Amino acid sequence: PEGLAVGLAFGAGGTDLGVPLAIAIGIQNIPEGFAAAAPLIPAGVNPGKAAAVALATGLVEPAAALFAFAAVELISPLLAGGLAFAAGAMLYVIVDELVPESQGGGNERAASLALLTGFALMLTLDNAF
Repeated sequence: PEGLAVGLAFGAGGTDLGVPLAIAIGIQNIPEGFAAAAPLIPAGVNPGKAAAVALATGLVEPAAALFAFAAVELISPLLAGGLAFAAGAMLYVIVDELVPESQGGGNERAASLALLTGFALMLTLDNAF
C-alpha cells in the first residue's frame, strides 16, 4: 500500500503531493526495517543477512510505486479510493500491532511521547513541503 500511495501521489499531484508523502513513508520505513532485522540477530542470523532481509521488505514499494504511477491515467477514477485504502492499511497496522506492542513492558510513557513526536514531525513536514 505504501508504494501504491507514493506512485498515485506523484501521478496525480506531481511533486507537490508526491515528495512529502515519499519523505514521510521513507522516514517511517527506517524503523520498519530495524523491526524486521532486529529479531533475526539474536536468533543467530549474521547482521549482513539481517540487513538484507530488512532491505527486501521494502523492495516491493518502488515496484508498486512505478506501477501506480504508470497506471494513474487508467485508474484515476479509483485514485481517492486507492489513497484511502493505503492510508487505512497503514492505520490498521499501527493501531492493531504497533501501538499495543509499544505500550508493553513499562514503556507506555516513552512510546506515547515517540508517537506524538512522530505525528508532530509528520505535520511539520506536511506543512513545510
